[in-house]
Amino acid sequence: MPDTLTTLSEHRCFGGVQGFYSHTSGNIGLPMRFSVFKPPQAQDGPRPALIYLAGLTCTEETFPTKGGAQRIAAELGLILVSPDTSPRNAGVPDETQDWDLGVGAGFYMNATQLPWSVHYRMEDYVINEIRRIVVTQFGADVNRLGLFGHSMGGHGALTLALRYPGLFKSLSAFAPICAATQCPWGTKALSHYLGPDKAAWQGYDACALISRAASVPYPAGILVDQGLADKFLVDQLKPELLAQACAAAGQPLTLRHHEGFDHGYYFIQTFMEDHLRFHHQQLTA
Repeated sequence: MPDTLTTLSEHRCFGGVQGFYSHTSGNIGLPMRFSVFKPPQAQDGPRPALIYLAGLTCTEETFPTKGGAQRIAAELGLILVSPDTSPRNAGVPDETQDWDLGVGAGFYMNATQLPWSVHYRMEDYVINEIRRIVVTQFGADVNRLGLFGHSMGGHGALTLALRYPGLFKSLSAFAPICAATQCPWGTKALSHYLGPDKAAWQGYDACALISRAASVPYPAGILVDQGLADKFLVDQLKPELLAQACAAAGQPLTLRHHEGFDHGYYFIQTFMEDHLRFHHQQLTA
């Protein structure tokens, strides 16, 4: 049965259409929102698509309004998709109290601990529903999907791509949380969503997933950009641990450090074109 979508708004953009949509999610059990940019080439047949996962406090509107991706996506014929970052109005006590837990902070995982586990199932939502919807209703090629994200969303991109080998042909991130089990944001989310069993946490730590992969998951490489003026660099993001894990596993990684850039979307805009061209090259190879 096809997903029933409600069109919230659509806007002409670089010859394509930037749209915002809602639907009732079967995996989440609540209404959810997402955005899609369809390039002009989408009218001629299936196109490669990128799913972008945003960071803490963000929504489905953050990437299309701040990322500056549509012009190059229109040139390359890339569909862009961005889901919301968590369920909303899930009925969890104090779910809006902390900006780094609950609303706006789903961490792209399936919670196993009550009360979070009832609706906080962002892993299933991205892997099952968003991926299906972009293919069946927006003309994406199921064999040419890429995944990228920022901060918490960079964590989501890395971990989901590594947890589901073969689903995504290309992978990149902006200032990702690289080792969720070793930073305050990650341990807070993991302890609430998954409980005290730290062995379970390893399944949502990008470095741990790379180290235990049966084969090199992305032989064509992973691209990561990181600003050196990012106030979260040392305590929360730890890209050096990702570099170490990739080197030990033989996973090619291009980790670029940029002087003067912080954690925000001016940084992301600056290097967005590089990421889109990186994905396009891999998705059309």
